[in-house]
Amino acid sequence: MTTPSALPDFLAELKKRISGDLRTDSYSRTLYSTDASLYQVMPLGVLIPQTDADVHAAVELAAKYKVPLLPRAGGSSLAGQAVNEALVIDMTKHLNRLLEVNVEEQWVRVQPGLVYDELNSHLRPLNLQFGPDPASGSRAAMGGIVANNSTGSHSILYGMTADHVLEATVILSDGTPTTFKPLQAAELAHYQKRNGLEGKIYRRIHDLSQSQAEIIRAGTPRHWRRCGGYNLDRFVEGGVSYQWPKDPRFNLSRLISGSEGTLAAITELKLNIVPLPERTALAIVQFDDIRTCLEATQLILQMAPSAVELFDEVGMTLCRTQPTYARLLESFTSGRPNCILITEFYGESEAELQAKVEQLERHLTAQKAGHSTIIPLFNSALQANVWAVRKAGLGLLMSMRGDHKPIPFIEDSAVPVEHLAEYITRIEEFCRDLGTKVAYYAHASGGCLHIRPMINTKMASEIAKLPQISQFAVELLGEYNGVWSSEHGDGRSRSWLNEKFFGKALYSLYQEVKHTFDPDNLFNPGNIVNPLPDAQTSNLRFGANYTTISFQENLDFSSDQGFHRAVEMCNGAGVCRKITSGVMCPSFMVTREEEHSTRGRANALRAALSGTLPAEELTSPRMYETMDLCIACKACKTECPSAVDMAKIKFEFLSHYYDKHGVPLRSKLFGDINTLSHLSSGFPALLVNRLTANGLVRWGLERFLGISRQRTLPPFTAEPFTRWFKRRRPAPPKGGRKDSLSRGERAGVRGIEGRQVALFNDTFHTYNYPQVAIAATEVLEAAGFEVVLPGHRCCGRPMMSKGLVKEARQAAKETIERLAPLAEQGIPIVGLEPSCLLSMRDEYHYLLPNDKRVDLVAEHCFTFEEFIAKLADEGQLKLAFKNEPGEVLLHGHCHQKALSGTAASHRTLTLPGYTVREVDSSCCGMAGSFGYEAEHYEVSLQMGERRLFPTVREQAETVIIAAAGVSCRQQIKHGTGRQPLHPAEVLRQALNLPD
Repeated sequence: MTTPSALPDFLAELKKRISGDLRTDSYSRTLYSTDASLYQVMPLGVLIPQTDADVHAAVELAAKYKVPLLPRAGGSSLAGQAVNEALVIDMTKHLNRLLEVNVEEQWVRVQPGLVYDELNSHLRPLNLQFGPDPASGSRAAMGGIVANNSTGSHSILYGMTADHVLEATVILSDGTPTTFKPLQAAELAHYQKRNGLEGKIYRRIHDLSQSQAEIIRAGTPRHWRRCGGYNLDRFVEGGVSYQWPKDPRFNLSRLISGSEGTLAAITELKLNIVPLPERTALAIVQFDDIRTCLEATQLILQMAPSAVELFDEVGMTLCRTQPTYARLLESFTSGRPNCILITEFYGESEAELQAKVEQLERHLTAQKAGHSTIIPLFNSALQANVWAVRKAGLGLLMSMRGDHKPIPFIEDSAVPVEHLAEYITRIEEFCRDLGTKVAYYAHASGGCLHIRPMINTKMASEIAKLPQISQFAVELLGEYNGVWSSEHGDGRSRSWLNEKFFGKALYSLYQEVKHTFDPDNLFNPGNIVNPLPDAQTSNLRFGANYTTISFQENLDFSSDQGFHRAVEMCNGAGVCRKITSGVMCPSFMVTREEEHSTRGRANALRAALSGTLPAEELTSPRMYETMDLCIACKACKTECPSAVDMAKIKFEFLSHYYDKHGVPLRSKLFGDINTLSHLSSGFPALLVNRLTANGLVRWGLERFLGISRQRTLPPFTAEPFTRWFKRRRPAPPKGGRKDSLSRGERAGVRGIEGRQVALFNDTFHTYNYPQVAIAATEVLEAAGFEVVLPGHRCCGRPMMSKGLVKEARQAAKETIERLAPLAEQGIPIVGLEPSCLLSMRDEYHYLLPNDKRVDLVAEHCFTFEEFIAKLADEGQLKLAFKNEPGEVLLHGHCHQKALSGTAASHRTLTLPGYTVREVDSSCCGMAGSFGYEAEHYEVSLQMGERRLFPTVREQAETVIIAAAGVSCRQQIKHGTGRQPLHPAEVLRQALNLPD
């Protein structure tokens, strides 16, 4: 395509007519040049509409100036239909409301930017849901789901999205707003008489459906799981081969569904909703080989399940490399199966579900299905684990290191289930003959396996395989009466083969549909029909000419095969755009800005590394703005299925940025907070605390250092913990000396009597909040340990957060020097601040890659909660609690949630008999010094206000608020007035000991 000559005039006039944002800078265009597909196409600009009127203005002016448009939602498209040389209209930031719910008639009205999971979270208390459930539902918006005609794991129950679209309010290509809805014959006749484009559409589509019915019936695949082409078959008697109740009325919203933004711009939708199941159960059917597994699918379907999903060996192997997903996988599998079929049943009682699972077991055994075992799951939490892993399938496949990736381009085909095993086998053999391996997963019940050939799209010889494999797949699909696209759409990947797949006669009707709706070819041109030449293999995100600039790394990226490949691990799936659960990505959750998602940051960095942006942009102030709101929570390291470690990437980026621009004084002060705290505590503490509380001083700190005057700075203690520890006489251990224990006993936390434990007293619990370290000491001594201190200075965590690599590496070396002798003796090292302690299990590995002592130290490092929980699980914890009833609301630290999980915190806090609930709160928003920085103060509070603050405020005063992180406790206190406790303090208060 060529840039329209009238583009400057179009943009100038549009800017005057809208209330939203019109962005044409290189960064904004770059951020919207990719989606979750293989492709990268620079848009003409980006519109963030504030109102429907903004969208209307854009379409109206596009018609006037002949400028292409691309309405877009979450950019989770796998076929490339969400990128184009057009004005991108992002509906998700503002046009994202649930407008109306009708419980009695079971429908909703929504704006196109409303995310699927948000919709269902509103509907869940009403025992309702939107039926089709795409795996991308955590970030896919309803406009995109409708435009793509999406479905999901429960397609055998709920069919396609088009089965549930009741009305679509759209803006036509000439700027006419209208609503497509069900019309009786008399109403249709009235609409056909309307003037302009709208009337023409009604007349022409009705005429095609009547006069060309035989071509439509003959050319449309009979498999019900289809989203390719245009849905003309839904206007023809006998044209829809799916069991969902069909409305015989003429309804053009069915044509908008699956049109991939090529026919009109959606501004509102009315959707059918369905009741939630009373109860569900899962049967995890394990197999030792894939062929047997696929053949068993037919047998399982005979038991009328609500879903049957495949997870193969490749997916499970990759799952085990990601801590979050590895923990989930272990909760519902046994041993190391080759593959599993996740089989779900609906029922009204647990007894009914148990009977269904038992019946499945008997049936598979009688039919000699070849399964190794069946694991029944009736617990809702365990079922949630299963679906979390299943929905992460794509990202997990894409987490493979290196340039060969499981590429989406034939993954969307589907065949009747009885042909599934044979179809997969033949595809696999064809790819093997080309020297290409494949991976697969997904909807066995619908005959749709997401087959992913491993292709290196940086090599011309590998790119040449894309059309070869695609054409072979299309031939097979014709042989097996399958479909070319069953849920991910046509886009750039598949549109080029649509004429071959559907046949010239039906394809020409699709062209007629496009021309009728969009005679000037303005809406998302080149998709479904009339693709650009070589559409599948051109405009690739990487491509044969892809190169990156030389880059001297300050951290060790060898496990990623280089910094550039660490950045390239982002495949665009956009899991970081989720907003309803988890930690990732806190800044996106509050800003709804693509730039402030992990994907946005990765795309910007990759653009500078590869030449899409000038090389100097890699360390420019504008790139700093893009990276600035990354709070290094590490959630992306585990919640992103591809394990994009943006905290590490930002650490590297900052080091280069400061090499070029110099280190700000504030960063130096925060980075060396240990020295500052040491000097400010003890004798000077009273004076320093008075000064930092003085309004004039706080004004000066904000004016000259950028430290927010609206924050209360942490107090310095008159008696640091180290001084308290030295002056007191520690309680003697209850048994013999540590020397009587073997190293093996010590490393396994056995033989507690006389055992030593090293308490890693971090800066904050030494100089600011010594009461926490004191409480931990007393708990550990009550458990029979002799507490020793390592005598270290700073672990380097504050320096890491500020990008001070040299200083952090030196601090890490000094810390390892202190801790290694303890680890060599088998002495456990217990930390109170998760970010400090867990640095030794994470950052130290790439700060000190050649120091073998790091692994040894890491093996002996435990958070306080991990250590106590481990003792309790082994029956080695002998603490006397008051056993008073109580409730605890737990807020987990981000690093804790990312690297180790909060199970140990739950276990520890329940030991006194407390009931523990955890708030799904993402990051608290303080994030070390982030929340103290004046420019971040507001966004920091917004992070806390999402869920954490409201949840804390609604708790009774008797409920204990627990948080291990220093920053978390500070933020909760600042935001709610409640004083949280460290878990060590909670246990100390619950101990039956004299105060």
